[in-house]
Amino acid sequence: MPLSCPHFAISIRQRSKRQSAVAGAAYQSGEKLFSEYDGKTKNYRYKAPEVVCAEILLPSNAPREYQDRQTLWNAAEGIEKQWNSQLSRGIIMALPNEIPPEQYAELVRGYCMEQFVAKGMCVDFAVHDKGDGNPHAHIMLTMRSMDEQGRWNPKARKVYDLNENGERIVLPSGEYKSHKANVVDWNNQGNAEIWRTSWTAAVNRCYERNNSPVRIDLRSFERQGIDQAPTVHLGPAVSHMEDKGIQTEIGNYNREIKAHNATVKSIKNLIVSLEAWFVGVKEKLSALFAKKEKSPTLMSILNTYNSIRRQGRADWSNSGKQKGAVLDVKFTAKAFSAMEALGIYTLDDFGNLIDELKPYLDQITANEKQLKNLNYTVEHIGNIQKYRPIYDQSKKGFDKTKAKYAEAHKTELALFGKAVRYMKANHLNASDLDAYRSQRDELKVKNAEIRSKLLSMNLDTELIRQIQTCVSTVLNYTGDAPAEEKESIIKQLHEASAPEPEVTRQDKSKSRERE
Repeated sequence: MPLSCPHFAISIRQRSKRQSAVAGAAYQSGEKLFSEYDGKTKNYRYKAPEVVCAEILLPSNAPREYQDRQTLWNAAEGIEKQWNSQLSRGIIMALPNEIPPEQYAELVRGYCMEQFVAKGMCVDFAVHDKGDGNPHAHIMLTMRSMDEQGRWNPKARKVYDLNENGERIVLPSGEYKSHKANVVDWNNQGNAEIWRTSWTAAVNRCYERNNSPVRIDLRSFERQGIDQAPTVHLGPAVSHMEDKGIQTEIGNYNREIKAHNATVKSIKNLIVSLEAWFVGVKEKLSALFAKKEKSPTLMSILNTYNSIRRQGRADWSNSGKQKGAVLDVKFTAKAFSAMEALGIYTLDDFGNLIDELKPYLDQITANEKQLKNLNYTVEHIGNIQKYRPIYDQSKKGFDKTKAKYAEAHKTELALFGKAVRYMKANHLNASDLDAYRSQRDELKVKNAEIRSKLLSMNLDTELIRQIQTCVSTVLNYTGDAPAEEKESIIKQLHEASAPEPEVTRQDKSKSRERE
């Protein structure tokens, strides 16, 4: 199963937000750089210990002096004259922990050369690793292309509108009608998907070279059909505050999301483990009792478990025995309170709890599978619509022209081809997009309802697992204990098999259904 949604964030530094490309370069490289724009020194040398490497990659037509980081970004800022100019594009992406750290630079370098330098961008990248299990890369990209002499091109050019005869359209003012057109397509929103897809492929190829079974998937949890909420990237300022122990709003939100996801995941895992475990418990009980008996109460099992623990503390000091006894009493009280809240008094009630929870698990699993397929379908339809113009253009002109165009847009064409093949293989129709989206929304609502029901049950998964351990310990102990102790244990379980309480597990379940 692929690792879900590793961090990959794209942003643009803008002068209107009082941001600086020189400051960004200094931060990611851990250097001290001077900004000619505001006349200030940007000092981030304190970041140097976590910077594994920092490199500048240039297209062939870029001046060689741009290999100097300070020169490059002062030049990139200096050409921008507007108060709201876009200064640089930034990408922050998680690096895989499963591959050797010495391969990080090569991985990022190859990706940047293929996706950015080949298209004419100057690239400044750095790999950070603080040893906290969160290695990541920072990439900065220039916003303007260069001519053959290494001079910055304008971001946009004037294009005159033409009539059906190919002539310029004259406005009443006497001016020619025109519009601005971007010189390069680097700002197209579709690039984000292309860059993410290409990074996914690059990382997965690296996994494959290292004989690792791990794979990543940069699609969001929603698009993958995974019923899990994503966290929010902290950013350098918030991360710095959190590192100092200062709690932030974003940090608190992420902690809540992580706790929520962990709770849902633990409940899912609990249901799976309980089902397999209970089959073994029933077999053990059948072998233990010669004749059919009522299911032992869980309280009797807990008391028997405490008795076994007391026997195991026979050679302890009096102080140790006392402390052990106090802990046993506290655990028993907590366990009984939790069992009473859930209506679990006997092992049969435990089985009823599993029977009640199992349909939730089955439904969530089925919904997630269907949701994944629907999101995949919607994604492919989107790629068909987005990249069809590029596909159509690739079929026009002479063979040499078509080959050059196809090479420049190979990622887009690959996504288009993959989408078309998927739709055809699964007999799907792109015109049913609204229906697919409607089905997806309905499934999301159903999953939310199931999730809410599970969380409302207030299942203490850790405590239930501890009770599992107690039951298993008691039943397994009878197989290894001496004959007289085994007989004593069985006798305790027989004697403690009291009549079922007035409120049963089934009663609790029916009450919840009515609610």
